[in-house]
Amino acid sequence: MAIQQRLIVIGGGAAGFFCAVNAAGLNPALEVVILEKTNKVLSKVKVSGGGRCNVTHACFSIEDMIHAYPRGAHFLKKAFHHFFTTDTIQWFKERGVLLKTEADGRMFPATDNSQTIIDCLMQEAAKHQVKVNLQQEVKSIACSASGFEVRTGPGSILAADFICVAVGGYPKAVMFEWLRGIGHEVVDPVPSLFTFNIRDKPLNQLQGLSLNAQVKIAGSKLTARGPLLITHWGLSGPAILRLSAWAARDLANRLPSYQFILQVNWLPDLPEESLRDQCKQYRYDWAKRQLSGNNPFGLPSRLWDYLLQQAGIRKDQKWAELASTAQNKLIGLVHAQQFQVEGKTTFKEEFVTAGGLALTEIDPHTMQSKILPNVYFAGEVMDVDALTGGFNFQHAWTSGFIAANAIARVSLTNAM
Repeated sequence: MAIQQRLIVIGGGAAGFFCAVNAAGLNPALEVVILEKTNKVLSKVKVSGGGRCNVTHACFSIEDMIHAYPRGAHFLKKAFHHFFTTDTIQWFKERGVLLKTEADGRMFPATDNSQTIIDCLMQEAAKHQVKVNLQQEVKSIACSASGFEVRTGPGSILAADFICVAVGGYPKAVMFEWLRGIGHEVVDPVPSLFTFNIRDKPLNQLQGLSLNAQVKIAGSKLTARGPLLITHWGLSGPAILRLSAWAARDLANRLPSYQFILQVNWLPDLPEESLRDQCKQYRYDWAKRQLSGNNPFGLPSRLWDYLLQQAGIRKDQKWAELASTAQNKLIGLVHAQQFQVEGKTTFKEEFVTAGGLALTEIDPHTMQSKILPNVYFAGEVMDVDALTGGFNFQHAWTSGFIAANAIARVSLTNAM
């Protein structure tokens, strides 16, 4: 009689759960155990998308999809051929979970409730007898005569034939030491997807305003465009998060870190020369009208009045009275207003890091370590991170499934 083989999945997040339930489903004879260091699983799934869970993104071209990954695009270009967006949608559909697409491409469960995704994964775990052990933090992995020994504390050792590491992104390099212990190189982690702190009282008083804008880090080619949200601490919204992702390592390495000049183009669809020509025309067409309250560019009225104030233009000033110097200053502010950024704010619930295990040491077709056979990886523990919009979860599903498929295949072969 064949000895039962065991897979230990380290980490009870999206990637870990997806690997566990699929490996157990593909090989029912495989014992699968999830070790989660906290007292709850799937916590990021719970809070993602404001509690709705942004499962994936409605992008069905691999070439287009990889542009959403500042780090790991080349690796995922290969991986996505094995499990992609369409596979994610179908996987959940087969288990009774329908996804819907919003105007910006984000996909959520039709219920608009992240608990739907959690329930689905938990039901799969129960169906395939996946064991979930909470408050089990892994301290080390060691090779043994028959496979591996996973140490979770003094005198607490679990034997495993296969291991899948899916611990998520560690915020500090020292937390990767137990993985360096098995011979893997680690790209030091830095925060990604964060907002910018700007101490500008007049700007901060516009909190709650949102509009499409273009943002750029002065003195660089790093730029992003999309919805921009003014907050009481500075600037946020998809445009800022996108820029922070692409600039994550650059901003972390600056001295002092996270201090730089940000340029904001409040009217990115209107070229500067067109804006200048229109301003000249309004000085004639709207000669007797006040600039305040007569904003011809579609900007929010509070933002328009703020820009007038910053340009030194009185609220009661008429278009005919607009001097060329004031007009030039206003145009400069509309197209390239500069702000001193003094730090970042990261939302802990949706914390994303740039960095992790070096991708050169992982096979994208199996997620297996090139250093240590029968050790696999899934999710953000690898040096892969994405923009907001469901892309990080798609990487979790993809890497989790590929690892599960490879583990099931090898374990079935071993059992013959």
